[in-house]
Amino acid sequence: MFKSRRTGLVRRLWQSRAGGDGGVSCCGLSEPPGGSPELLSAASGVLKRLKEQALCTLLEAVESRGAAPGACVLVSRAGPPPHLLLCRLFRWPELQHPGQLKVLSGCQGPGGAENNGVCCNPYHYSRLCGPVLPPPPYTNMFISEHVCVVNGERRKPLPDTSDAAHLLEDKKIVDTSLSFDSSKQGHWCSVAYWEHRTRVGRLYAVCQPSVSIFYDLPQGSGFCLGQLNLENRSEAASRTRGKIGLGIVLSKEPDGVWTYNRSDHPIFVNSPTLDSPSCRSLVVRKVMPGYSLKVFDYKKSCILQHLPTPSEYAEGPYDPNSIRISFAKGWGPCYSRQMITSCPCWLEVLLGR
Repeated sequence: MFKSRRTGLVRRLWQSRAGGDGGVSCCGLSEPPGGSPELLSAASGVLKRLKEQALCTLLEAVESRGAAPGACVLVSRAGPPPHLLLCRLFRWPELQHPGQLKVLSGCQGPGGAENNGVCCNPYHYSRLCGPVLPPPPYTNMFISEHVCVVNGERRKPLPDTSDAAHLLEDKKIVDTSLSFDSSKQGHWCSVAYWEHRTRVGRLYAVCQPSVSIFYDLPQGSGFCLGQLNLENRSEAASRTRGKIGLGIVLSKEPDGVWTYNRSDHPIFVNSPTLDSPSCRSLVVRKVMPGYSLKVFDYKKSCILQHLPTPSEYAEGPYDPNSIRISFAKGWGPCYSRQMITSCPCWLEVLLGR
């Protein structure tokens, strides 16, 4: 009976491999996703070493595609890195090295409960965004001579908006909040949800080291955007809200604030520490599903505090301790939406100084 139940769990795990975060589809044991028989054999060895309860936890995480990531699935270090093998098997077939992965907040990671243990739950990991060069420093005079790259395509940037346009659009915002010293409040950040230029709902205070921000998730806790009502919601906002899904995870870590994209659509991020002081154009990073990005760097922020305020924000609501995240829609020099207030659904993360 025990062996039969265990065999059933393993069989369901193989069947759950169809369709990963990278969009790879496969069916049957004879076609490992984007890999080789060697990968299948090595991953099978990892599964054989797992106890029944660990197999149940792993199955729930895989079948829910991360909606219920569950607890750590610990296994001894033997042979190739177990977490790399299962991340390749169930999520990212093209992974080459454990250094391409980031341990998510709350996971015991490669250390595990014992020095030779490692968590091999693939939904306790994310992929790291690689370095991206900022767009060229456009000028009003020569802007037509430059191109930028968006999703692998070369495009001419839209005409740059003037500083006055920046200030006029920002002043149309219905409500805004600058960061404050949250140490006395008991939370390290507050999150505001916006639709275009209108803030919807109240500030959500975050006390725990990490928080999930999602549209509609029946289990777990966090900031549920699906519960926020707005009269006369725009059609664009309604469509975009339907794409938020599992949303994101924000986590406060020793080196800064990280965001993990749990949804099936990209998110777009900007913060003062993503911008380069020498770059005159806005830096907006695209974070694909399953990827993580350090969206606020504490060390770099300390340096920026001593630099003069960027001229384009000199008279506007510039906050050196904030992060802006847009769901599904990008903004900036290479998009039709020049300002984040043109995005249907976005977040303002207000950090304590």
